[in-house]
Amino acid sequence: MLGAGANGAAIGADLTRAGLDVTLIEQWPDHVTAMRERGVEVRTEAGSTVTEVDVVNVCQVAELRRPFDLVLMLMKAYDSTWAAHLVRPLLADDGLLVGVQNGMTLDAIADVVGAERTVGCVIEISSTMFEPGIVERHSDASRSWFAVGGTTPRTAGRAEEVAEVLRRSGSVDVVGDIRSAKWMKLVSNATTLVTTASLGLSMADAEQTPGMRELMVASGQEALDAALADGASVVPIFGLTAADVGRPERVVDTLLDTLYAGFILPHTTTTVLQDWRKGRRSEVQELNGHVVRIAERHGLAAPVNAAVATLAREIELGTETPGPHNLPRLRAALRAG
Repeated sequence: MLGAGANGAAIGADLTRAGLDVTLIEQWPDHVTAMRERGVEVRTEAGSTVTEVDVVNVCQVAELRRPFDLVLMLMKAYDSTWAAHLVRPLLADDGLLVGVQNGMTLDAIADVVGAERTVGCVIEISSTMFEPGIVERHSDASRSWFAVGGTTPRTAGRAEEVAEVLRRSGSVDVVGDIRSAKWMKLVSNATTLVTTASLGLSMADAEQTPGMRELMVASGQEALDAALADGASVVPIFGLTAADVGRPERVVDTLLDTLYAGFILPHTTTTVLQDWRKGRRSEVQELNGHVVRIAERHGLAAPVNAAVATLAREIELGTETPGPHNLPRLRAALRAG
């Protein structure tokens, strides 16, 4: 597990309890110490479990010698390239590096380890971590979902190897077009992650704020338009079927409704708001910013995503704060579009 934050630690604990030989690699020193001393505590609505895990600090990776058959990378999208370089010397010749991440990280990983050793993954798990060694997992294994797939014939059939492992932590679909599946998740991310974080609210409270859903859907529609212009297809995610996403004008609404019905609890906050509360920068440039760049490449406008990305940048610079007061500003971009 390359990256053992909230999701990485929770999944790593699941795989460890399933009897797999798992090593967690993490860069937060206090978290590494806590996991070594007390294990990983995962709290869900059903109760709490503590799992002893094998964990190393990222600065100790150069001391490792045994190659990994499978690396599940749960780093931020903007860390993909350096993290892939970090672990490449330890990836077995026939090993696989799986980007269990948001954002379009497939090519960044393949550029480092080769497409023949790259498998893409879409992840839908909701969890938070504010204390070292303790994960608040809002969606347990019964409500967590992954999609996996390769991008080249050289990985034909190998996505099932990854799926077999990840099924210890959620349901898994093996898909033939992982790039389009990643785009569909980015559409969902553009709809919800930074938009709701900008209001400083839980996802449920933000979506119920008057005028917010229209903004969210507009942001997602811009992302879908960019995806289609970039050659992606509309494919089902979140366990949906092709029929569920068969009406193009309803795709964004369907993804949003499915996400809220199946994965979101009343107090769930997005990873972006969690990052801001920790004083960290978010993945906005790899999410809404990516939508803007791809849209511009194809001669499309994405004013809502541009406004969301600009506001997020100001929040991260400290010149603005998350809060409901930001909604009129974002809706102005919607009206302008």
